[in-house]
Amino acid sequence: MVAVGYTAEAMLPGDRSARARALTVVLAGFLLVAVAVSLAVGAAGTSLWGALGALLRGEALSTTDQVVLWHIRAPRTVMGVAVGASLAVSGALMQGLFRNPLADPGIVGVGAGAGLGAITAIVLGSFLPVALHDALGYYVVPMAAFLGGWASTLLLYRVATRRGRTSVAMMLLAGIALGALAGAVSGILVYIATDAQLRDLTFWGLGSLAGATWSKVATGLPIMLPALIAAPFLARGLNGLALGEAPAFHLGIHVQRVKNAAILSVAAATGAAVAMSGGIGFVGIVVPHLLRLASGPDHRHLLVNSALLGAALLLFADVISRSIIAPSELPIGIVTAVLGAPVFLWILFRQRGVLDL
Repeated sequence: MVAVGYTAEAMLPGDRSARARALTVVLAGFLLVAVAVSLAVGAAGTSLWGALGALLRGEALSTTDQVVLWHIRAPRTVMGVAVGASLAVSGALMQGLFRNPLADPGIVGVGAGAGLGAITAIVLGSFLPVALHDALGYYVVPMAAFLGGWASTLLLYRVATRRGRTSVAMMLLAGIALGALAGAVSGILVYIATDAQLRDLTFWGLGSLAGATWSKVATGLPIMLPALIAAPFLARGLNGLALGEAPAFHLGIHVQRVKNAAILSVAAATGAAVAMSGGIGFVGIVVPHLLRLASGPDHRHLLVNSALLGAALLLFADVISRSIIAPSELPIGIVTAVLGAPVFLWILFRQRGVLDL
């Protein structure tokens, strides 16, 4: 029987829309602060506030200030916003799709496929034709990572889809198998890698925003932005799926279309993020879960707030990574793991009733 007069949002337990909207305003301000700090802090002595003061006084910026602010910190900040938002939104989409608040973008094997692509490019890149290698240049590894993520997603979709319907359970099982296979192949490549290649593999696997350029940002944003823009339009469908596939269907939700759009969005956003920054963990699983605790499970607010909080947290993690042992940099994946693992453990203990808010 169709639930006439009800929406998926109205049937969700504990409507906290007012709190979620207020949280959106707070997180937007938090992100602005994070952007300002990211632009202001660095190993170089250039000061954002000094540059702004000089511009207000009508003075021209020095060449050093222009290079540091515009060509080093600005693209790094934009990349941090894009990667953080992509990982967090992907996590929220996966948790909504699997109806499990502890799901992660890596659960469908996108991260494993992207990692295998990057490792293949690092270890076997020298075997590429010279003309192709010279044409791609620095983008060999990011392109290989992105293609690996897309290939794994297409394979999973092929395995889990039958007669036009995608089985989420089958996708989960196939993702686990594909992740194990990608790990095995990656292990073989690591075994035959040279010492220099092993260093590159270690640094890339831990994640970093170092080396960000406007051209590198321009290659990832056209892939990330459509996925991020499409995500809020899936909110009603994900809210309906929280009640189960049959109730969602009776509420007028095209379940298969929501699944397809969510899977493709996660593949695009996560694949591009891994390609640009390497492996960065815990953002996709911790951010959406914390927001559910704070303002409820309504995806109309959860997806937007995940993008804001994920971007801000990754920027602050990047500031820590390049400040704690300046002028050297700590891989950002280490920082997110140190910060995210205790929070994740707290979430697990809280779910078991060991801890209270």
